[in-house]
Amino acid sequence: MRVAEKGLLVTDELTERASDARRRSDALFNLLREDAFYDRPIPERHRIVFYVGHLEAFDWNLLKELRPGLKSAHPEFDRLFAFGIDPVGGGLPTDLPSDWPSLEIVRDYVNHVRGTLDRNLASIILEPNSQTRDGFPPRTLFNAAIEHRLMHVETLAYMLHQLPLDAKVRQPNSLPLAGPPIVQRMVSIPAGVVTLGLARSPERFGWDNEYAAHTVDVPAFEIDRHKVTNRQYIEFMAAGGYETHALWEEDDWNWKTAHGIFHPLFWKREGNRSSGQTSGQTSGHTWLWQTMFDEVPLPLDWPVYVSQAEAAAYAHWAGKSLPTEAEWQRAAYGTIDGATRPYPWGNGDEAPNAQLGNFDFHRWDPVPVNAFPDCQSAFGVHDLLGNGWEWTSTAFGPFPDFEPFPFYRGYSADFFDGKHFVMKGGSARTAACMLRSTFRNWFQAHYQYVYAGFRCVNR
Repeated sequence: MRVAEKGLLVTDELTERASDARRRSDALFNLLREDAFYDRPIPERHRIVFYVGHLEAFDWNLLKELRPGLKSAHPEFDRLFAFGIDPVGGGLPTDLPSDWPSLEIVRDYVNHVRGTLDRNLASIILEPNSQTRDGFPPRTLFNAAIEHRLMHVETLAYMLHQLPLDAKVRQPNSLPLAGPPIVQRMVSIPAGVVTLGLARSPERFGWDNEYAAHTVDVPAFEIDRHKVTNRQYIEFMAAGGYETHALWEEDDWNWKTAHGIFHPLFWKREGNRSSGQTSGQTSGHTWLWQTMFDEVPLPLDWPVYVSQAEAAAYAHWAGKSLPTEAEWQRAAYGTIDGATRPYPWGNGDEAPNAQLGNFDFHRWDPVPVNAFPDCQSAFGVHDLLGNGWEWTSTAFGPFPDFEPFPFYRGYSADFFDGKHFVMKGGSARTAACMLRSTFRNWFQAHYQYVYAGFRCVNR
């Protein structure tokens, strides 16, 4: 009976987490005006209606094997909504709104899949020794479905952010946070050993790229105490950062020039000013920051959100570099005595909560980089989890003994191409379960839409 009780507890926990993830994705779609579902706010991505069906299609295609004999009522939709598009190479999507089913039909599909899965999977007891045909515990598949949905809740926020303000139902803003004046300085990190990745265990979930655990020797370095702010980035722009070829890698310069990029995507010009520069101005322009539901004067102490290419150019201008994945990991989770914390703060044993950082859906937008003084590592590096992912200089690739998940072979391996770079930390819209120290995010260097900033290192 003890095994069954343990299984039921695991089932109850996963069922509640799955329900919470559904509530979050439903709430996000409820922000949209009806006519916005067929918009494509990011040119490289599908129209939003695709993602309404995609979340349930993924769950169905992944979980149906747990109840052999389940029959699909919409096999054509299972295929249509199966895969997303990553913005790499090739041409942009050219489909029309008329190519997609009506929103009512897609919602019927969603409700049918949910009902079928709930009726047939609710009674599964996830015994420790039970396995799928690929040799994984069923809870691994449940965790994959939950985290996949929560990843899309975040990446869909990037898409909704780019819609016109009148396409969304305005939500109440959280109370603005302010910290003391920011003292930007670098923090010395002594040489040490860092562990990257997870040890294989059926008791802990991680994506395939998180395996396997291995150690890396990290020489001593210095790292920015805080993320680079909008205030600092204005200085880079005022110094001609976007016009100085020597600061950019050749491929990055060609991308920037071809697309006419001369400022961060989330910044908007308010107009031309003939007077001298003031706070929030470069070359006579006053800058606004486009939040999810408004446009506000550029908050100078918020982290700047830019592509990896823009971050690298800034670092070059500053005479510094972007950190490697191993350097970032050591600054965040290492300690002077060589121990490793599960989280940067305190003794590392306190679970993420709203007092420790800007993450887990508590806010829509960034906050000042020093707003959470308790969220600092053993070395005194601040704001490492939440408030914006952090770019590294490490190309996304496999760890030693990497094995693709047989139930999702392309999740990681399709992006081991040298064009994608590891990001660490998290944003305001990152779920708490993905704040674990081993989680690896990645995007390509020219993708500007992510809630991602950076900090620099000296070696």
